[in-house]
Amino acid sequence: MQGFNNVYAGKTVLVTGHTGFKGSWLGIWLIELGAKVIGYGLDPLYSKSNFVLAKLEDRIVDIRGDIRDFDKLKEVFSKYRPDYVFHLAAQPIVAQSYEQPVYTYEVNVMGTINVLECVRRTESAKVGIFITTDKCYENKEQVWGYKEIDSLGGYDPYSSSKAACEVAISSWRQSFMNPNQYNKHGKAIASVRAGNVIGGGDWAINRIIPDCIKAMENKQSINIRNPQSVRPWQYVLEPLNGYLMLGQKMTENPIKYSEAWNFGPNLDSVVTVWQIANEIIKQYGWGDLKDISSEEGMHEAQLLNLDISKAKLRLGWSPKLPIEIAIQYTVDWYKRYKQNDVYNLCVEQINRYMNETSLSLTENKKILKHSIKGIKDEVAATKI
Repeated sequence: MQGFNNVYAGKTVLVTGHTGFKGSWLGIWLIELGAKVIGYGLDPLYSKSNFVLAKLEDRIVDIRGDIRDFDKLKEVFSKYRPDYVFHLAAQPIVAQSYEQPVYTYEVNVMGTINVLECVRRTESAKVGIFITTDKCYENKEQVWGYKEIDSLGGYDPYSSSKAACEVAISSWRQSFMNPNQYNKHGKAIASVRAGNVIGGGDWAINRIIPDCIKAMENKQSINIRNPQSVRPWQYVLEPLNGYLMLGQKMTENPIKYSEAWNFGPNLDSVVTVWQIANEIIKQYGWGDLKDISSEEGMHEAQLLNLDISKAKLRLGWSPKLPIEIAIQYTVDWYKRYKQNDVYNLCVEQINRYMNETSLSLTENKKILKHSIKGIKDEVAATKI
């Protein structure tokens, strides 16, 4: 498999959080691009996770460790001398952040700082890409998308911890790895913010796709906590494609691209949780939705969207898949994981994705018109 100007071929790439959902997909893609992948993360949480079923531990250097353990992390950097670092290790669940706020901050903030320090102190590490979230923005429940220059914030501990990560990354970039002084330190670091990522192999609790699949496999109703919440949904390979493209650009011009970047979907994919669940049922072939929303439930943002103009204009990146196709990819994985070789299934989807073409200008205009109307309807429905 070729791509990204072959910058990863023959290079050592460290992926933190490699046993997780996005980390496992990134690891597979990097292997297929010819990279030597070093994984650093905790044990996988689920026996049916993408990492486990794809048998990734047999294909990479698989290191189990806590991102808060700076000494162990430093040893990994010293031993394997990575050229590239993708930092995905995190506590990523909003509901869990309410139950374990201190742990969430320790993992997300201090874990990020530990990786920043290792990149700074390791001569071989030239490019570091730090994955945060679209929820790092101060959410004002606005219709239009958030730009990279908008205010950071966060109501819940998870979102606010990721905003704190962004502040730390910016501080380390300015203080120790300033692009204007690249000739002195030779390092480039960037942060990336993606929307709600869906795809095969995700079994995390309190996420809509895993909740739907588990319920449908067990012939149970699908419980929906926040049916009218609007999110920027995207297939897992969309942001990963952006991360890999950004890594290529940072290799070729580190001074120009060491910044924060949004990687979200087109507006046709900014829809409600209820709509997503209905589309999953439609493509899966069975299912029943149950609204369990409550005014006494934990706070979650109702409306969230990213402005991806910067990535489109400066990186040449754009989403490939409308929401229906993104769900088609996702449901296909869950329908086939029990019978198929999962690693090959993932590679098949990566190859298929790379062969997809972006929507035409005419199609995008139609989507834009339809989506703006849809978002306005959702705003009216939720009385925002």
